Amino acid sequence: MLISTALVLLMTPALGFFYGGLVRSKNALNTMMMSYIALGFVGILWALLGYSLAFTAGNDWLGDMSNVFLKGVGIEPFGTAPDQIPHALHMCYQATFCIITAALISGAIVERMRFSAYVLFISLWSVVVYAPIAHWVWGGGWLAKWGALDFAGGTVVHVNAGVAALVSAMVVGKRQEYPSSSLLPHSVPLVLLGAGLLWFGWFGFNAGSALGATPIAGLAFTTTMMAPAATLVVWTFLDYMRSGKPTAVGAATAIVVGLVAVTPAAGYVSPMSSIALGALAAIPSYIGLIIRAKTTLDDSLDVVAAHGVGGTVGALLTGVFADKAINGVQSGLLFGNPGQLGIQAAAILAAIVYSGVLSFVLLKIVGVIIPLRPSRSDETTGLDVSMHGEEAYLHAEGSGQ
Repeated sequence: MLISTALVLLMTPALGFFYGGLVRSKNALNTMMMSYIALGFVGILWALLGYSLAFTAGNDWLGDMSNVFLKGVGIEPFGTAPDQIPHALHMCYQATFCIITAALISGAIVERMRFSAYVLFISLWSVVVYAPIAHWVWGGGWLAKWGALDFAGGTVVHVNAGVAALVSAMVVGKRQEYPSSSLLPHSVPLVLLGAGLLWFGWFGFNAGSALGATPIAGLAFTTTMMAPAATLVVWTFLDYMRSGKPTAVGAATAIVVGLVAVTPAAGYVSPMSSIALGALAAIPSYIGLIIRAKTTLDDSLDVVAAHGVGGTVGALLTGVFADKAINGVQSGLLFGNPGQLGIQAAAILAAIVYSGVLSFVLLKIVGVIIPLRPSRSDETTGLDVSMHGEEAYLHAEGSGQ
């Protein structure tokens, strides 16, 4: 669990590289900072309040205040024997999930949101939106009692972040040059580096969710290897059929989509089922990318298609491929329990409604306190200089990137 916590923490800087490479060079540092800053603000708020709201007994909807300011969170054991870990380690592990979920949202509003407004938004969001949904599924809340399956965060992390990203993109509005100008990635190698590090860290994300070095952790590790591999294969064929040129950005995106899709299923499905799940997940997200590109929605880095759609498909397919013989929990449609698919759909819908409504409200509140957008001149100059007084690269001025 020590290693898994470190691996998941690495995913947030990895996301920074992934997102940073996809934007223009004048916004690269600002985009990466949107991931890195979550390590501080969201991480501290999780320790002070979020963890207690998510993982204490409370009621069906929200935890109580018994672990606020880490009261009672120390070296005492957490979990059931023999797989107990220190309570403080469990808090840290779950903190890494909250941190990256908040950071994921940034991909929808990069290059045109004021940094201070973004920091305030994700700070509030981590407590008001993430913590309650985490409680519903993982803290003994109402979705857990219904039997919703989410091994490592398909609904809690990816559907949740995907919906918040969609709302954020709509509220903040599109970039000045969108869609009239071609806003191309400035560094595809950075994108590939980020995707590779995300896959590396994701082994902690999924296998660590077994909360111990157990056979189920080994299964989750295996499915986390196989599902994105299958997504990558299918995505490559889709790229080739559409344009005749499989792209590096497409390959990186495929890896992330496969990882997202297998997350809710990782410890519930067989390795062969994970291959089928990863292959199937490629198609809706690929179509989602094409459809979004034909609209005026400026979801800059396609968080909705990759995480919202990928997480939804993965959560639904968990209700298809889950096998009680593997984990002792509910089986899915293919193993004699069609009702599980309905439970999965209800959990997805609940996360969509709650995250969508509360994200909208929070953005409007933040907008009253701090303008969501920088000035037009600052946006034109680039947010690296206007928000941080730095540049990612020397002599980037006037490059048009």
